[in-house]
Amino acid sequence: MITPTDAGMEQLHSLIRDVADWPKPGIVFKDITPLLADPRGLALAVEMMANPFRGQGIELVVGAESRGFIFGTAIAQALSAGFVPIRKPNKLPRETHQLTYDLEYGQDTLEIHADAIAKGQRVLMVDDLLATGGTMKACCDLIDRLGGEIAGVTVLIELDFLKGRQKLKPYDSVHAVLTY
Repeated sequence: MITPTDAGMEQLHSLIRDVADWPKPGIVFKDITPLLADPRGLALAVEMMANPFRGQGIELVVGAESRGFIFGTAIAQALSAGFVPIRKPNKLPRETHQLTYDLEYGQDTLEIHADAIAKGQRVLMVDDLLATGGTMKACCDLIDRLGGEIAGVTVLIELDFLKGRQKLKPYDSVHAVLTY
């Protein structure tokens, strides 16, 4: 198990690149691709996201398309759990549950297989970024509909000034590795 050090946290911060005015003017995008390309940085990020949930009886890790897949599958492996994807519409081949939710600039829709989560299964929600909380809240709502028990939420980056954590208050454990 990798544990955090000041040097490790500095390394993670150094691997996140700011991109000004993307995807629209006024936004400073947190680009994780340098971190993904760095083997030690990626391993440290995955361990830091997984560590608070070791020994918590996590049965499934759930990640939303697409960056939630990157971290979600690695965290599932680290926790000896399965992985369940939440996708954009019309990407899953069997019966799905669908949820449309509001974004700052419109609406989006997510889907999960109707049989992906058994009632009472302990689930860890994963994404790369927690901003306003809309996408993660929608993902959690889908898991609630299926009867899963959300054991926690883990993200690599939290933009705390956007107060997304407040949308996730019903869930006791929300963990962010890096906060901006």
